[in-house]
Amino acid sequence: MNPILEDLMRKRGLTLESLSPSERVDYERWESILENEVTVKTIKDFCENQKLKIEAKWANLDNKTIKNERLIIMHTVYSALLKAFRSNKKIRKETEAYLLTLLKE
Repeated sequence: MNPILEDLMRKRGLTLESLSPSERVDYERWESILENEVTVKTIKDFCENQKLKIEAKWANLDNKTIKNERLIIMHTVYSALLKAFRSNKKIRKETEAYLLTLLKE
């Protein structure tokens, strides 16, 4: 449970079981909004999963040319995003290493 919702429920003396159906709907909506934090990791995971799905679709030999072209484009976009994430990590490590050498001088 989200800490804010937990504090609110405690302050009002409520439990999940004591909520009315309409209150339960509101609670679940709020919980969903608060728990779905977008991070670099979630974006990377999404891109990797999309690439796997696309690769699985390529196995279908009955795909029309236009579909395969679109799959290639989507695969290229997801691959480029993943490459950008890896590049940023590499650049960060190189920068940290350089700054550490400056500290040692």
